[in-house]
Amino acid sequence: MGHDTVLCRRLVTDEMLSLPKAPYLAVGLLEALAAATGMAAGAILSGASIPILSQTFLVWKILLSVIFLGRRHRFNQLLGCFLVAVGVIITVASGSSAGHSLKEAGVFWSILMIVSFLFQAADTVSIFKIVLYWKFKWSLRCLYLCLVQALFICILLPFLSKLWGVPFCQLPNYLKDGAACFLNIGTLSIGCDGAPLLPLLFVIVNMGFNISLLHLLKISSAVASSLACTFCVPISVYTFILLLPYLGVASSLPPGFVAGAMVLIVGLLIYAWTPSVNVTGASPPSPN
Repeated sequence: MGHDTVLCRRLVTDEMLSLPKAPYLAVGLLEALAAATGMAAGAILSGASIPILSQTFLVWKILLSVIFLGRRHRFNQLLGCFLVAVGVIITVASGSSAGHSLKEAGVFWSILMIVSFLFQAADTVSIFKIVLYWKFKWSLRCLYLCLVQALFICILLPFLSKLWGVPFCQLPNYLKDGAACFLNIGTLSIGCDGAPLLPLLFVIVNMGFNISLLHLLKISSAVASSLACTFCVPISVYTFILLLPYLGVASSLPPGFVAGAMVLIVGLLIYAWTPSVNVTGASPPSPN
């Protein structure tokens, strides 16, 4: 016990303990709200619409960075951000498929998904301020933020259960059935096809994608990483029109949805474009 106490004292200094806790609580709350609203809307919306709506994160990030961080952005970034917003509006207005459009799912769920990315953008801006002003071990910051996020998820369970249409008194049985469905045991069968291999495959692919993206950022630049994310949008949307296992009936994308996706991709490309500076002594462009 004594050795553990000494080790903790080496990791957590008096300076760390004296830092204000309110920003961490705010970040944890934002992450919990983003996760809660995103999961609730994602369960209702069609798969092809989620990659499109997720690009509103860029719009929110630029807006909040200007307001709270005083960041200045290049003209091409502002133009790209505007086109992204236009593309999202076009896709939301047109719907994602003839059988399960955004209109049929309800405008509320589309707005809720967009709001979830507002929470994510606010979370990113808040974390940037923490990293900028309080320079100590990143691993400790992540651990504290994860604990706060888990705390707020537990606090928000009554709200989440109501949003999911599950009475709070039935939440324990709901979680029990969810665990049984994940492990593919018991008598549940609806919605449990492919478990547990399919959800584990999702986790593995998601982790592999994020690790690959971080590696690309390390060996190249933020522009290359942004372009890679840009091309993921049409690929992910196109996937939902294929007859793949566990996806159900393939979606048919109306012309308005395709047009909105094209405008959005053009906006992302313009945003990621970095103009070359040929003037001697000119300062490099500000980072994204």
